[in-house]
Amino acid sequence: MTDPAASALPAPRVGIVVINYNGWGHTDTCLRSLAALDYPDAEVVLVDNGSTDDSVARLRERYPDLPVIWIPTNVGFTAANNVGTREALRRGADYVWFLNNDTTVDPGVLRALVGAAQASPRLGAVGSVLYCMREPEQVQGWGGGWVDLRRGRAEMYQAPVSSAQLDFLSGTSLLVRRAALEEVGLLDERYFMYWEDADFSFRLRRAGWQLGVADTARTWHLGAASMGLSTLNHKSLDWELNFTKSAVRFFLRHSTFPVAPLLAGPGLYLVKRLLRGQWPRAAAVARGGWLAFRRAAQ
Repeated sequence: MTDPAASALPAPRVGIVVINYNGWGHTDTCLRSLAALDYPDAEVVLVDNGSTDDSVARLRERYPDLPVIWIPTNVGFTAANNVGTREALRRGADYVWFLNNDTTVDPGVLRALVGAAQASPRLGAVGSVLYCMREPEQVQGWGGGWVDLRRGRAEMYQAPVSSAQLDFLSGTSLLVRRAALEEVGLLDERYFMYWEDADFSFRLRRAGWQLGVADTARTWHLGAASMGLSTLNHKSLDWELNFTKSAVRFFLRHSTFPVAPLLAGPGLYLVKRLLRGQWPRAAAVARGGWLAFRRAAQ
């Protein structure tokens, strides 16, 4: 039976952090889906991360009542999320919901995420079930996945698993408790983009927080899910560089014997690019690894 006093409590306040970078069309679609949320106390924090197109003007025209935090230059996806997080916390958010701009959401998604978190006080973060935008009933990832710290691999789960089986939650749609953020800190900005969600999840777990997935929280994602669901053949050179740089940093930080995952993961990937004669991609991978090692040594 529901406790009448508990049901009368106000809903926790949620700050929804959405980052735009030269993608106002995707952001517009995302914001329109957020407008249909059935959650009573949520506020969007929209951050433009140094767009060079007309994104800011377009978004301000379409959403005149929604302030846009404009960053003059691209500081990286992770740092831009931290800008939004600080603002959400300043506005009194009890939870921060990181949401990619190339998503649309079910009206009940936030109620499901918050409900899962409220039911388990040690849940530091809760993820959505991710579905493919182009094939709406196909699961892209069940909220999070696992990392093999010996072989340099990571994959998203495709079906429900227990909280104990989750090594990380995808940052595509990720609700984080304010108390958890205050304890472990914000996202690590040394990850320009990619792997920052895995690093944050590992830090949460190390501090004693649990990870969870709200099974009824449905989020549709246009892009490939991070950590192993993407097809690499169509990735840009920037993707090769940044993904490798972040992967190397992650395994240097979290593996007790990083040589093994670095050779089996990024190292093997570099060899494959070389054997296929993909010289620009191989160069980008090599540079990403070198930059990660150089920064780790500083």
